[in-house]
Amino acid sequence: MDRTQIVLLGLPIFLLFTDIVNLFTPPPPKPVNHPPPRVHYQPKSQPVIQEPLEFPTEKRSGIGEIGQGSVININFCVSCSFRGTAINMKNMLELSFPGVEVILANYPPPLPKRLLSKVVPVVQFGVIGIITAGEHIFPRLGMAPPPWYYSLRANRFGSIASTWLFGNFIQSFLQSSGAFEVYCNGEMVFSKLKEQRFPGEIELRDLIGRKLSGSRFVDNAGGVWS
Repeated sequence: MDRTQIVLLGLPIFLLFTDIVNLFTPPPPKPVNHPPPRVHYQPKSQPVIQEPLEFPTEKRSGIGEIGQGSVININFCVSCSFRGTAINMKNMLELSFPGVEVILANYPPPLPKRLLSKVVPVVQFGVIGIITAGEHIFPRLGMAPPPWYYSLRANRFGSIASTWLFGNFIQSFLQSSGAFEVYCNGEMVFSKLKEQRFPGEIELRDLIGRKLSGSRFVDNAGGVWS
């Protein structure tokens, strides 16, 4: 066995063991996001008052911060590499609306795709097992090896590598949802599944600002008339 055959055989075996480990490894716990602590400043004898630049969505009411006590959920497709975009949106919202809590979570694919993604590794193992030990498996089943087995057997290492890479591609496709859904206090604000695009930072800030301003207006009105 030369070095090329060793590499072609070792690569699928290494990928096989890594996928088995990842399959039975429990997912990490979701991080708990806490709102940033408030810093109380002591007034000086002659304070210099500087008016900060504020966006329209950052206007403060007489009760507190516009985002105080509000929760924003960003559910996105983890397997689609959307985590970087979600983190940028989270940081932007926390800076624009102090006191708001932004929670990131995975948006899973539909149930049929999740079930099919669990079947793919089983098919991979079965095909690789037939390629490597088909001459013993088919006689035990009481049947002669089919013609396609000899075709796969003629190029054993290439067939194993192709089976493993193609199976991983199919599994990644089945585990992806393509979602980037934003909710404010349980109400949907933006949906990538409906719009077929990502929200812009200014666009999302304006949508969240209008939603928070509306909820704060309702709360203040209820407090006045109660």
